[in-house]
Amino acid sequence: MTGPAESGSAEGRGTRRATRDRAADRAVVRAFRPYRRVPAIVVAVLLTLLSFLVAAETISALVGRPLRWVPYDRMLGWASGTLWSNPLFLLASAVVALLGLALLVTALIPGRPSMMPVRSGDPDVIIGLRPKTVSRALAHAAEEVPGVHSARATIRGRTVAVTPATSGWDQERFAQEVRTAVLTRLAGLDPVEPYRVAVNVKERK
Repeated sequence: MTGPAESGSAEGRGTRRATRDRAADRAVVRAFRPYRRVPAIVVAVLLTLLSFLVAAETISALVGRPLRWVPYDRMLGWASGTLWSNPLFLLASAVVALLGLALLVTALIPGRPSMMPVRSGDPDVIIGLRPKTVSRALAHAAEEVPGVHSARATIRGRTVAVTPATSGWDQERFAQEVRTAVLTRLAGLDPVEPYRVAVNVKERK
């Protein structure tokens, strides 16, 4: 018979374990999350060119020989004589706003991990599997189903697409057995994120 103290202790251990597991899941996902290198490079290059242009124009104006790479007079004249309701002004403003919004969204939305994060149960232990390695393992699992001669598996996002080749006509049965075998192998790998399995049975000629 379990007493109140032992029951509370078990619940506490279960809560701590669940918290540790969640922390481990977050750690492995962060570890394999790709950095937003392309947007960062684009912004860095644009800011560098803009800084160079401003510095060159400022220095040349201070020494009395302005470069005038930027047509300030025409820009000032256009800005002074252009109404806020001008279609060209509205279009340019919309383009700039959309570019800024696109960069902001790209920075905020996390990228897809380059590796498949799998659970280790320890935040200090990070484990990731290559998608190609996982695809081969899942294809082998499908090939172990009786009646399946060969199989191909690909991972697209959070979907595992499996194409087994069989000589039988009961495609529904083959599809169910292959899906079960692949889901069992996938559960054994214990990925952090859930995956769905789509099976497309093809008859072997």
